[in-house]
Amino acid sequence: MVTTPLLLNAPRAIGEKRVIFHNLNWQAYQQIVRAIGESRSAHFTYDRGTLEITMPLEEHEFYRELIGRFIYFLVAELGLKIKTMGSTTLDREDLDRGAEPDNAYYIQNQPLVAGKTVNLQQDPPPDLVVEIDITHTDIKKLELYASMGVAEFWRFNGRVWRIYQLQGEEYQEVEISPTFLQVPKIKLYEFLAQAQEDEVGAEQTLRQWIRQENELDRT
Repeated sequence: MVTTPLLLNAPRAIGEKRVIFHNLNWQAYQQIVRAIGESRSAHFTYDRGTLEITMPLEEHEFYRELIGRFIYFLVAELGLKIKTMGSTTLDREDLDRGAEPDNAYYIQNQPLVAGKTVNLQQDPPPDLVVEIDITHTDIKKLELYASMGVAEFWRFNGRVWRIYQLQGEEYQEVEISPTFLQVPKIKLYEFLAQAQEDEVGAEQTLRQWIRQENELDRT
């Protein structure tokens, strides 16, 4: 059983507001997306007839942004490459599923999509997807992203960070990110805890730790 320390003990706030629609076909989902347009803060997730519209609030956005920075700092300091997709719509009509994740990235497959607009009918899915779900969601996101072939899925509920690795057609929870094997889970908790008081200081602490680890690896 995977265990995770609860290091963020601040009182839980409401992270998102959610609206659910049932019994919608793909065409109805697409009509709603077009009607609302792209100039919106809400995220859409569609799963075989169920549409969930999520409106993120402050706590949600804090963690979304800071976890995104955490990933970028790791990539930069470890000498990797990245293509950031943000909340780009991942629509798969063939699966009757679509999602606008909080963050999505190409890291291992970055060379395959560098400098181009991603087309999921031809290109691989993102290597890593991140979702912040502080309030309850009716969407089975493990099944959704597994069906799309996303190799790694991070989920954070405001207190607990869970890492899932795609094995076959299902996710298995793991303790270490397969993308960042040298980074223990505790580092994200430490980064987020420090960032609540000092975001710049949290970045400096994380970068310094990675550089020290790199130096030890070279000796």
